[in-house]
Amino acid sequence: MGRTDFCLLLLLFAIVGATAQRATNVRSTYHLYNPDQINWDYLRASVYCATWDANRPIEWRRQYGWTAFCGPAGPTGRDSCGRCLRVTNTRTNVAVTVRIVDQCSNGGLDLDITPFRQIDTDGNGIRQGHLIVNYEFVNC
Repeated sequence: MGRTDFCLLLLLFAIVGATAQRATNVRSTYHLYNPDQINWDYLRASVYCATWDANRPIEWRRQYGWTAFCGPAGPTGRDSCGRCLRVTNTRTNVAVTVRIVDQCSNGGLDLDITPFRQIDTDGNGIRQGHLIVNYEFVNC
């Protein structure tokens, strides 16, 4: 394998890795975590990521809205805990950044009701019980 072939192979791996950190046309439901009512307490919310992140400072826990993650692309389980997603409603193109605090089993996202409503600007998501969103992992 020559240097050019090696560089092309590295570029291919970089592109595949980058695309694995995002997904399009994903179903997002909503969940009533209501973190503001429980002082952003992961233990009271009984979220999956509490095992690793419950003792983080409150400023960190309340910096972003919460979501459960079970999307088709990106890290899963403990590796997803504390990571952030930029979630965009495909219907309205409104976006919000959320922190992964939990797991789900619907194959997409389960946003806390507050960020769900922030991107459901036309009310269609509440009416039908879900949104279709795109997401990508972002730094937070």
